[in-house]
Amino acid sequence: MDDTVAAVLATYHERIEHERALRRENPIKSPLPNGQDPWMRAVGPATGQLLNILARSLERPHILEIGTSYGYSGIWLAEAARAREGRVTTMEMYDYKSAHAKDMATRAGLADWVDFQVGDALALIAALPHGIDFVLLDLWKDLYEPCLEAFYPKLNPGAIIVADNMIRPGDEGIVRYSRAIRSKPGVRSLLLPVGSGIEVSRYEP
Repeated sequence: MDDTVAAVLATYHERIEHERALRRENPIKSPLPNGQDPWMRAVGPATGQLLNILARSLERPHILEIGTSYGYSGIWLAEAARAREGRVTTMEMYDYKSAHAKDMATRAGLADWVDFQVGDALALIAALPHGIDFVLLDLWKDLYEPCLEAFYPKLNPGAIIVADNMIRPGDEGIVRYSRAIRSKPGVRSLLLPVGSGIEVSRYEP
């Protein structure tokens, strides 16, 4: 990883620590005055590194990130895409988050490897061609299973699927996704205690 990417990640890490301190002091998730969501809710350094390692294991991967947010995990994925001659498609509902993510990717020298898309995740996935090699799911949990159903038919053999925030007792969206991914033909899946819990799955039809 070059110094330019490392510097951008360091900027994110400062914001992550600042956000954690603020949320400890004020657990209420108050929006900014303009109604925008101020919280990154980033996957964190350990999960980011694991995403990078997994994505780098693939040759010329088409990486799909569902839930861009402010772009932290996308930096890890785009760095892997550049290293392995691949490409990232990242999807976000809110344009201001996508714009921030694109600015940070540009600062990191990685924007040329990323396609930033804004809109409804299910509609955007439906418009994608077949041939997905890696998926990161990190959006509202009630959308995990519907997104899985949308991208599953478009996976390449050997594709890796990572779902974040999987250790949330009682979250019905997480329960539904966990059951769904483990019931898919050709999928092996394992829950790992990294960050807030990630489900790592591999598709081998």
